[in-house]
Amino acid sequence: MAPLTKNTAAIAFLAATALPKCCVGFVAMAEVTIYHNPRCSKSRAAMVVADEVGADIDVVLYLDDPPDAATLRSIVAKLEDPPVALVRRDDWATLGITADDVATPEGVVDVLERHPQLMERPVLVTRDRAIIGRPTERARQLLST
Repeated sequence: MAPLTKNTAAIAFLAATALPKCCVGFVAMAEVTIYHNPRCSKSRAAMVVADEVGADIDVVLYLDDPPDAATLRSIVAKLEDPPVALVRRDDWATLGITADDVATPEGVVDVLERHPQLMERPVLVTRDRAIIGRPTERARQLLST
């Protein structure tokens, strides 16, 4: 399933026009991808900021469309925070996760691939940076540049 994006209307428009079929779906990527959980107040706040500043974003509802290992590795490699900060501490005991499991970047990727619900949110990713949008001002700074 493709991630929900703000550019969906552009793709639909292109599909309805007389452009060659080979061009449909090739829309310029957004400047920022936000890994979003609509049930999270901080994640919703980042979405409000994106709207306020008119940022060009793609939104990934990561609980519905979890990032694969390669995507997680890319996020971890760009992350300005320690990789372990990407993993929420909820339910570690229930899930059998320990601090040793997330002590390395690859361990973080493994845990998040198996338990996407543990990914901290919101995560904002550009071509060369990734941040956790907490506090919301961090999201505002990234989205305003």
